[in-house]
Amino acid sequence: MAEEFDLVVVGGGPGGYAAALYASGAGMSVALVEKDKVGGTCLHRGCIPAKHYLETASVFRTVSGAKEFGVQADQPLLDLGISRARKQKVVDQLWKGLQGLMKRRKIKTFVGTGRLGADHVVTVDDEAGTQLHGRHVVLATGSVPRTIPGFEPDGSKILTSDHVLELDTLPASAAVIGGGAIGCEFASMLSDLGCDVTLLEALPKLLPGCDADVVDVVVKSFKRRGMTVRTGVTVEGQEQSNGQVTVRLADGESVTVDTVVVSVGRRPLTDGLGLEDTKVEVDEKGFITVDNHQRTAEDGVYAVGDVVATPQLAHVGFAEAIVAVRDMLGEALEPVDYGKVPWCIYCHPEVAFAGMTEQAARDAGHDVTVSKHSFNANSRALIIGEAEGLVKVIAEKRPDGKAGPILGVHMVGPWVTEQLGEGWLSLNWEATPDDMGQLIHPHPTLSETFGETVLTLTGRGLHG
Repeated sequence: MAEEFDLVVVGGGPGGYAAALYASGAGMSVALVEKDKVGGTCLHRGCIPAKHYLETASVFRTVSGAKEFGVQADQPLLDLGISRARKQKVVDQLWKGLQGLMKRRKIKTFVGTGRLGADHVVTVDDEAGTQLHGRHVVLATGSVPRTIPGFEPDGSKILTSDHVLELDTLPASAAVIGGGAIGCEFASMLSDLGCDVTLLEALPKLLPGCDADVVDVVVKSFKRRGMTVRTGVTVEGQEQSNGQVTVRLADGESVTVDTVVVSVGRRPLTDGLGLEDTKVEVDEKGFITVDNHQRTAEDGVYAVGDVVATPQLAHVGFAEAIVAVRDMLGEALEPVDYGKVPWCIYCHPEVAFAGMTEQAARDAGHDVTVSKHSFNANSRALIIGEAEGLVKVIAEKRPDGKAGPILGVHMVGPWVTEQLGEGWLSLNWEATPDDMGQLIHPHPTLSETFGETVLTLTGRGLHG
């Protein structure tokens, strides 16, 4: 007989554990089914370990440039084994903390793959064949890396992002296929640590979805640091010989490297969920169809995170989980506005943005006014030696010529992933540059560049 719960969550990544924690905080009895470790891809094979290695690259860059500050230091050498051990220490600390939190919240965890059947019964593929019945069910099984025909990952010469995070030594050269957020992060990290990197992207520009001015800064930085960037190229296949891989391009050219990293996005992991026995609908790409309250076509069954066709970001999974639980509770809620979610990309230089790009705003019919300010005029940026980048704010242009609500905030440069909060809030509160221009930004800080950018939109900028 199935054990009864108010909520059964299938999948323990950000969307899943957020749903479990939020529901338990509302007094619901919760069961969570996870086949691996609570925390999912983000904690164990994605966001957290990747950002650790990007921080390793940042430390390496800092030591390499120490002489510029009068600090005499030899050229650094990388011990990837130590960095990898530190990565695992960080991951384990966060994982144990999450496990402890789940236990304190009295969330019952079951290890195994959950399969949804009729009447909200989830069967776990453990030895006991455990059955769980929930008044509500949340599907949050996440995603896995996509692959390319002819580039099947082998963990040695053809790698996915999962493999890169477990490397014992870095290759001397690598081709990264895919110039999106993950591809640019890995290309940046590998290059900074001494790998000869070629970045290949099929689309006309890197970082699809980013503002063109931001992308220009990233590309110039990558090239200045010795990276080869090829856009508008597609791969046709590969051959391996003498320990190297030759990647054939559709234009007839080729690239020979030690290792290939395939970074062409992630696909939803909905295989084996048993959805064929329910009313839950799955589209042709494998995504579960939901409404703006995260409800599937099966009454009482919700889906959140990477299994739905929304931005594959951990914080979006968190937000969707909250929406789903509030709907179960019959509470008032605001659906996620996917056009205004914050995006952060941790390559060097960092990228952060929310809202419309300038081109998207114009394409949508907005009359816009735009302000851009470079970090090379920011005293704090010059002090830390990270003056590469800019802040760009796009606002509606009113009939009287004044700037109306902010439509988009786009940043590239030092620690912009930590600076986006103010821009994201201004966008979501539909603030105008006049609203934001009254705020005081401490001096000297990197945040002054955002302040100056919005102040200029009022027509009375101080420094530009």
